[in-house]
Amino acid sequence: MSLTTTLIFLALTLAVMVFTGWRGARPPDPLKGPRMMPWRFLMVGSAAIAMLLLIHLATLFGAERAPWIPGA
Repeated sequence: MSLTTTLIFLALTLAVMVFTGWRGARPPDPLKGPRMMPWRFLMVGSAAIAMLLLIHLATLFGAERAPWIPGA
């Protein structure tokens, strides 16, 4: 993915994460019944995707992982 695509996906993922975090933090309303959307699970999932996109962004800027040394 290019830098522009990564930044667009990162912004969308962060927006979804903030929205689902807000929805998950609202107090329950017993008159409406149970919540049918797992808002907190969706928030954690979008946070995981945002972390992967941040790692991809770091690799686009030249970050490399340390070499593996056997027996260390």
